[in-house]
This record gives sequence, structure tokens and C-alpha cells, in this order.
Amino acid sequence: MRNNLKYVYQYTVVAAVGGLLFGYDTAVISGAIGFIQKQYGLSAAMTGWAASCALIGCMLGAMMAGWLSDSFGRKKVLLLSALAFAVSSLGILPASGLSWFVFFRMIGGIGIGIASIVSPMYISEIAPAHIRGRLISIYQLGIVLGILLIYFVNAVIAGMYDESWNITTGWRYMFGSGLIPSLAFVLLLFTVPESPRWLARQNLWQKAEAVLNKVSEANVAEELNNIRIALHTREGGFKELFKPGLRKALAIGIILSVFSQVTGINVIMYYAPEIFKATGEGTSSALVQTVLVGGINAVMTLVAIKYVDRLGRKKLLLTGAAGMAVCLAVIGWAFYNQMTTGYWVLAGILLYICFFAMSLGPLTFVVVSEIFPTHVRGRAMSVAIFFLWLSVYIVSQTFPMLLNAIGSAYTFWIYMIMSVLAFLFVWKQVPETREKTLEEIEQMWSALK
Repeated sequence: MRNNLKYVYQYTVVAAVGGLLFGYDTAVISGAIGFIQKQYGLSAAMTGWAASCALIGCMLGAMMAGWLSDSFGRKKVLLLSALAFAVSSLGILPASGLSWFVFFRMIGGIGIGIASIVSPMYISEIAPAHIRGRLISIYQLGIVLGILLIYFVNAVIAGMYDESWNITTGWRYMFGSGLIPSLAFVLLLFTVPESPRWLARQNLWQKAEAVLNKVSEANVAEELNNIRIALHTREGGFKELFKPGLRKALAIGIILSVFSQVTGINVIMYYAPEIFKATGEGTSSALVQTVLVGGINAVMTLVAIKYVDRLGRKKLLLTGAAGMAVCLAVIGWAFYNQMTTGYWVLAGILLYICFFAMSLGPLTFVVVSEIFPTHVRGRAMSVAIFFLWLSVYIVSQTFPMLLNAIGSAYTFWIYMIMSVLAFLFVWKQVPETREKTLEEIEQMWSALK
């Protein structure tokens, strides 16, 4: 094994810090939403808006990220996302009302939307084919570590003083703490090169070759030639995405992205403390249980990293979707029978997290990052991930209203039905891409034309 893998993992870890900020900034709301609701006296609909307003920014960031990264490079746009995170964290600290809170959350959302596309895209473009799934899954590990970290930070801040302090001040510190990892990401990005495939797309072949000499285990001349052939035929635009072959790839990317969210994961991530409080736990115990959710999420993502390139994407996706459906059925049953004071809900949620973290969590980004050709990858990922964030917004906005309208049991059973549909979709439509180079995957779609 050549020394190149040292650089591959080094650059992957830096890009995965974008995932850490993604997880940190999206999940910070979980510990703060109860306090924000009390400070501003929010209705169920307004609570949903406070929890999900950042997702408007996420959608904007996702829409811009493809064009920006294709025009200015993956590295520069990742720097932009890091700065957006920092501005958001700093701005919320003194925010004088709900409107300013929403404004700065949207700026942070733009950073999240950009990172959710460009970080896994960058990793896919530097990764050797035989470990590409593992490396992109490290990005998801960054997300879940960010979630775990902010769960711990939230629990520590919430325990510093009393409830009244948390309602007026504590939740601001929860958001402000994101400034530290944001600045760390800015500094780390100066240590990585630009994506070799983006450099090739700009006809900067010598620079692309220099990067590939660092990260590639294949014959660099042959790899450059394959990239040249793939880029030679056309310049990617949105119309290209709707041609035969790529049209199917786009549909798979969009639908898989939607299923990764409408199966309920962000209900758990955003509202976990509130769910545990509903089972009879106090604020402190609920936050501790939420840290446990984050820990399980991180551990099971390691399982995905280990097996994604051994077993393949499809087997793990099918196993995860089936397991999630069973767990959501159990959670709904526990609420339906008012058996929430024992361990049924906690056990169901932890097992649900296990199945999600080894399947739809990391592998959605793996599949979406690798199924599109280089000349349209940025734009295609923007479309797919836009629908991911739209789905997150709809689920987050509607969850409090569903609880009020139909109750916890039926709400979780809706997510169970979505998990069953996700299983059927993966089984029938998602191809296996294990050990294929990005250029070989492109040829697979070309054969459908």
C-alpha cells in the first residue's frame, strides 16, 4: 500500500469537519427549542418555525452550492460555508428578538446547505474507488460527532444554572459555542488542495496531476486519461440532467434524499429532549438521554464505514430501512398504549438510530456523491440535496402540528410507512456502485441512452 492513503485520509478528515459543523448547527436546536418556546411564548406552529427556519437557508445554500463549486472550486466554497457558520453563531448571541434569531439561523443554514453538498462531493473526487464508500461515510461520521458534541455541550450549558437562566440566556450560549469549530474549519481548509477533478474541468491538468500523485493509488496517467474522456464530450448544464440515463440517476438521487428524511430522523435529532420529557423525564434526564442517542449514532456510523465497501450500498440500505420500520412501529405502539414511562420508547429510539446510522444516514450521501458524472456533479447534487433539505423542513415544521392533531402514536406510524416505502424503492431502483470508479458509474448511465 502506497503512502498516498495518508493524504487521502488527511484531506477526507478536513472535509468531514464540514459534516461536523452540519451536525453541530442542525442539532443545537434540540437542547434550545424548549427554552426558546418559553421565552417567546410560541404556538405549536411557531415552535416548528423556530426549529426549522434554518432549513430555508439550507435550501438556499443547496441551490447555490452546485453552481458556486463548479465555478469557483470545492475548496473556496467550503471556506464560504465555514464563514457562514461563524457569522450565525456570533450573531445569535446578542439577538434581541425572534426575528434576528431567525435571520442568523438562516445564514447558518446557508452554510449547512453548502457543506452538505460540497464536503461529500470533494471527498468523492479525491477517493480511490475501492474505499470511496468508507471515505464518504467519514463525512457522515463528522455529522454524527457534531450532533453528539452539541448534545453534550447543550447538556453542560443547561446544567450551569436554573431554568429561568436557560430561558433567557443559556440557549444563546448553545448557539454561540458553534463559533469555535467554525473557525477551526477555516484554518484546516488551508491545508488541503483543490479537487483534482474540478482542476481537470478547468483545464488545469498539471495541478490535477500533482494532486492525483498525492492521493491516487491507480496509474495517474491512466486516471487522468479517463477523466479527460469523461469531460471531453460536453459541458454540464441543468438540461443535461433530464436526458435518458442521467434522468434516472437524478430521480434516484432525489427520491433517496427525500426518504432519508421523511422516515423521521430529524424528528429524533431536533426534538429528542422534548420527546423524552413527554415520557415523564425531567429536563436534565432528557438531555442526558439525548447524549446517549448521539453516542449510539456515532458508534453505528462506524459500522457503516467498516462494511459499506465490503457488503455494498444496497444491502446496508435495505437492512436499515427494514429495521427502522420495525422500530418506529414499536415506538408508535408504546405511545398508543401509554407505555411511555418504561424503556420502550428509549429502546425503540436507540434501535431506530442504530439502523439509520448504518444505512440511510451515511449511504444517502455516498450514493448521491458518486452516481452523477463529473461534468454535472455539482448541479445534480444541488438538485438532490435541495429536496433533502425541503424534506427536512417539511418534517420539522409539521412534527409539532402532527403531535397536536393526531398524537404521538400515529405520527410515528406515518414515519414507519415511509420507511417501508424506502425499503421498496431501494430494492427496486437503486443500483449497486461498490468498487466502481466515478467514470465507470458514468458509463453505466450512458448505456441507458
